[in-house]
Amino acid sequence: MNDAEKYVREQLFAMQDLGYRDFHAKLVPNLSKEKIIGVRIPVLRKFAKEFSNDPRAAEFIKVLPHKYYEENNLHAFVIEQIKDYGECAAEVSRFLPFVDNWATCDSLSPKVFGKHKAELLSKIDGWMASEETYEVRFGIEMLMTHFLEGEFKPEYLAKVAAVKSEEYYVNMMAAWFFATALAKQYAAALPLFEKKRLDPWVHNKAIQKAVESFRVTDEHKQYLKQLKIR
Repeated sequence: MNDAEKYVREQLFAMQDLGYRDFHAKLVPNLSKEKIIGVRIPVLRKFAKEFSNDPRAAEFIKVLPHKYYEENNLHAFVIEQIKDYGECAAEVSRFLPFVDNWATCDSLSPKVFGKHKAELLSKIDGWMASEETYEVRFGIEMLMTHFLEGEFKPEYLAKVAAVKSEEYYVNMMAAWFFATALAKQYAAALPLFEKKRLDPWVHNKAIQKAVESFRVTDEHKQYLKQLKIR
């Protein structure tokens, strides 16, 4: 363990909340409780913002894999602070193979990506083509975050429809993506459901999420309910 790792671990345990650890462990069931220190996300984000200006931060993110869930989250939050797109994208790609749960994956959303969408698209294609669960999940999430509004093209729906996986956490993100597409790009997304082009589980889960969303009209919800695969 280098000095940066030692410093980080000391700080994380100083922020430990055991009650929160017991609660949060239930949300990431694939991780053992022993891997979770128990630091609330707002507290960890505040520390990450301060720590990112510390020279030890650059040393800390060089070290992979980490032992604790919060170390992975801190790693993600430090990456988010990187303002250079190329450096940030490279660090994301280096980190993703070590991500081992949905919560860390979904916490990572660098702001600089929104300013470099053309370059980001090719990175997304690479992540979605990976065999690693959380690389694929992250790629779908970035497509959902950055490409379902002003820069939207129908081909982006086809990219996610083409993802075939047995992994629950990939399929859940795909369902979330299509539910969001139904809210933001209803006319473009609807034919995929009418023609049943999605995996049945993704199809039904996306409709469920859309029906639960306040962003989808009541009229659209009623029609979508009729399209569920029985």
